[in-house]
Order: sequence, then C-alpha cells, then structure tokens
Amino acid sequence: MKNRILVLFVVVAMAFVAAPIRSLGNQSDREKQRETRREAREQHEDRDNDSQSERDLPERDEINQTFELSSGARVEVSGINGTVDIETSNSNSAEVHIVRSANNRADLEYHKIIIEQAPNRLVVRGEKDNERKWSGRGHELRQRVTMRIPRQVDLTASGINGRATVGSIDGPVKLSGINGKVDVAQARGYTDISGINGRVSVTIAGLGERGIHVSGINGGVELKFAEDLNADLDVSGVNGAVNTDVSNVTIQGKLDRSNFRAKIGSGGSPISISAVNGRVRLSRVGASG
Repeated sequence: MKNRILVLFVVVAMAFVAAPIRSLGNQSDREKQRETRREAREQHEDRDNDSQSERDLPERDEINQTFELSSGARVEVSGINGTVDIETSNSNSAEVHIVRSANNRADLEYHKIIIEQAPNRLVVRGEKDNERKWSGRGHELRQRVTMRIPRQVDLTASGINGRATVGSIDGPVKLSGINGKVDVAQARGYTDISGINGRVSVTIAGLGERGIHVSGINGGVELKFAEDLNADLDVSGVNGAVNTDVSNVTIQGKLDRSNFRAKIGSGGSPISISAVNGRVRLSRVGASG
C-alpha cells in the first residue's frame, strides 16, 4: 500500500537518550508551561491530521455489512489507510461501514478492503499488493472504517494510517502500528498498546492479571482509572514528565533519569510503560487535566 504506515521508532528512540524523568507530581512552573505548550501543539496537529484523513476524494464507494458474533469472538482490523472508529454495544451484532475514495473511478480497483467472518472471528483488512499480480503503487486511495461490535470481544488493530478510537471493550485490547492518536473509551482486562505515532488515552475499568503494557509511543500517554488501583508500576525511557494523580504511590528503590518502579496501593497487576516521547499521566476518572 502506497501510504503504508511508518511509525517513527528511530526518532522516538533518539529522543529518549538525554531526557531525565521528572519527579512524580513535582514539576516546576517552567516545566509545566513547556508540557502545556507541547500538548497544545500535539492537539493542533491531531486536528489537522484528522481533517486531512477524513476528507474524501471525489470518487467513492461504500460497504455496509452486518454479522452475528459469539461472545468472546476475535475482531481484527489491519492495513487501513485512514481512520478507524470502533463503537461497541451489548448486542451480538457487528456492523461494518467502509468508505473508500479516490481521484478517479479506475483507482477504486486498487487497495480494496477484505472482510472475513465466522461466528467466532471477524477480520477487516486492507488488501496487499502481492495478493494480486499488479501493484497499487501510484494510486491514491483513502479509507474510513466505522464499526459497531459487541463489547465482549478480543480486539486487535494494527497498521492503521490514521487515528483510531475504540469504545468500551470487556476483553483484551491490542493496538499497534498506528499513525495517529489513539483513544480507548474503556478497557477491561489485558491491554497492550505499542508503536503509536500520536497521543494515547485509555480509560481502564479494571486490571486483569496480565495488567497493561504501553511502549513505543511518540506522544503523551494518559491512563485513567475507574476504580481504586492496586498495581506494580514499571516506567522506563520516558522523554517527559511523569505525573500520578492516584493515591498511595510508593517509589521502589532509587529514582533515576531512565527508569523507576513504584507500588500503587498494595501492589498487584503490572503496569509497564516504556519508550514514550511525551508526558505520562496516571489519573482517576473525572480528575481535571
């Protein structure tokens, strides 16, 4: 695909080298102002990117399909050159709405989106050039994927060249290789987010045994917790302030410029945050920014 996502791992890694981690919750006024300006700039860039990726080209086609999924089914979305919005509901129905647009009708023959479905699995993926004898290079297409799926699923999304929003999920959530901001309304269970070129915001309804893993993020990270938290926190390689607006945080060992560990409450499930080029904030739902 022409616009295959290139997440900026190298840029992120280089930015980590000389950046100290700020003390938990103890920023100077100058640092706070710097972080505020940085976040305002990121939000402005997000709006510009969203506006561009959501603007359809002159020619377009659409797909609208509805399926039935069993509880705990696996839902996979990958290889999309555009935005992905996933809403959730308490039903067993999955609705898929796709808009593809191009500069001319002929280009719509390229980069199609394939849908594969079974009762325990739903796959929505962008077609690869090597799946046909021709190459789609040189043909600009934009794709917008909107889905409504059951809450009780195992969700995986990867290779998205645009922002991704996800509703309330009661199963595992794995998001990777996304070139845009990521917003998860509510996750419950294991959550793994990596390789994101944009800001990340996730509301955690409950921590499962496997906890939360966040890594390789070129933007700020905010984890908002909907309940009292007992967890073991491991942070490393953050180029920005680290703030915890949750109670009972105890640093374990020595705080240094590259990593630290802390116990939240009585400790428990792991929260691992690493290689983040931006501010990290852990807060309670409803806390002001």
